[in-house]
Amino acid sequence: PALAVGDLVTIGGPIRGVSEWVLDQRLEPVPVGVAGELYIAGSLLARGYHHRAGLTAGRFVACPWMPGERMYRTGDVVRWTADGAVQHLGRSDFQVKIRGLRIELGEIDATLAAHESVGFATTIGHRSDSGGESLVSYVVAAPEHSIDTAILNQHLTDRLPSYMVPSSIMVLDHIPLTPMGKLDRKALPDPVFTDDKVFRAPETLIEHTIARVFTDVLGIDTVGLDDSFFALGGDS
Repeated sequence: PALAVGDLVTIGGPIRGVSEWVLDQRLEPVPVGVAGELYIAGSLLARGYHHRAGLTAGRFVACPWMPGERMYRTGDVVRWTADGAVQHLGRSDFQVKIRGLRIELGEIDATLAAHESVGFATTIGHRSDSGGESLVSYVVAAPEHSIDTAILNQHLTDRLPSYMVPSSIMVLDHIPLTPMGKLDRKALPDPVFTDDKVFRAPETLIEHTIARVFTDVLGIDTVGLDDSFFALGGDS
């Protein structure tokens, strides 16, 4: 069947002479449905990168299950499906660590793109002037649709852990591209962090003191009584 917008791509299985594993950072196999990095090994594996010993050493690592053999770190973030297929989520190059948790940005993008109003989505880790990092998603509306960021935020909240819900969703008119036709991440606009709640200003001395600490640490102008430190881009 044809893929619908937002569907994740399955990439099949290994050909004859090739073995593949989905492993975590400790090179341990992950359960079905859990994201990991795809590793391949076997008689068809290349010897390495031509005249690039450093890159070869980083990508071709010892295989724990095949003594004397190596396996290749593809950099592809995937997961096994219940029916034994390998589902592609994105690249490990686009992983970020927020509040000590490693996040696959491709999984957020795929969840956003699964909403009927979204024609394109990309997520980045945004670092503020104070050094705090938060998730920011950029979306472009699908043809004949408009985007309501509150609805999209709820869509993500219903499907992802709270730490994977971006602090800001930015709606773009078009996708910024490089001359090569790839996404130009450097051309993405700076995020705007907003909140639809009615703003309640600090009143007591303690509230003003805490709000001042928040603004200093997060590098923002104002903090209300109902604002979340984490939603504003803070972490532990």
